[in-house]
Amino acid sequence: MRSREYGPDLTPPWKRSAPVPEVPADPDLVVEEVTTGFCGAVVGSDRTTVTLEDRFGAHRVFPFQPRGFLLEGRVVTLVRPRPGAGAPAQAGPARTASGSIAVPGARARVARAGRIYVEGRHDAELVEKVWGDDLRVEGVVVEYLEGIDDLPAVVGEFAPTADARLGVLVDHLVPGSKESRIAAEIDDPHVLVVGHPFIDIWEAVKPSSVGIRTWPRVARGQDWKTGVCRALGWPENTGAAWQRILGRVTDFRDLDPALLGPVEHLIDHVTVGTSG
Repeated sequence: MRSREYGPDLTPPWKRSAPVPEVPADPDLVVEEVTTGFCGAVVGSDRTTVTLEDRFGAHRVFPFQPRGFLLEGRVVTLVRPRPGAGAPAQAGPARTASGSIAVPGARARVARAGRIYVEGRHDAELVEKVWGDDLRVEGVVVEYLEGIDDLPAVVGEFAPTADARLGVLVDHLVPGSKESRIAAEIDDPHVLVVGHPFIDIWEAVKPSSVGIRTWPRVARGQDWKTGVCRALGWPENTGAAWQRILGRVTDFRDLDPALLGPVEHLIDHVTVGTSG
């Protein structure tokens, strides 16, 4: 017997769940999976699952399930993307190149006393391209050193304090390296030295983003950048080669996660707990 008031559904109207919108899992849509809290952009999907990539480059695969995701804090059901879709059907919050939520209309903050030092100009240009918006909002200046051989003296001259913290990003910071021995000389609670495992910052850009299968191995004693150009058949102009590489970087997804964490750590060190 059907109720004339409720129709075929005998659930009273006040007990029925509110409808949940269905959102196509189009590329670059940023969502959060409700059970794990994993937040990332859609980078792929198949008939039953969607793949998300977070700001550190980590991938997780989740099933398409009702009420399975949050979009701008609202529960949604992801469904298969529209044929030929190249952009999100419903935009999430605007993001900076680093993956942070953008602050619309934000003006650059007056520079803090603290600084982030990197080894070379290429390092500084890559950090600026991916984290530049974040750094301006936080008032953090990045400078390059042309190497870290004199790092202890540089730190002494900077004279770090609780309100003027120093962060240093070091290339090839691996056990037994020259860089690791120099970094070990720094013992100051207001200084954070972190690094990545790559011989040069070029390697921190994913080979797939540059359009190569892998970064070449270069024999010891040979200039690494020049050796890379030779191995790849590029003109031996390292400045032009770097502009070619940098031009292929759009956001954090073009970088190896081994660089993302250290840079984020440095920004936190310089900004958290300081008065600016």
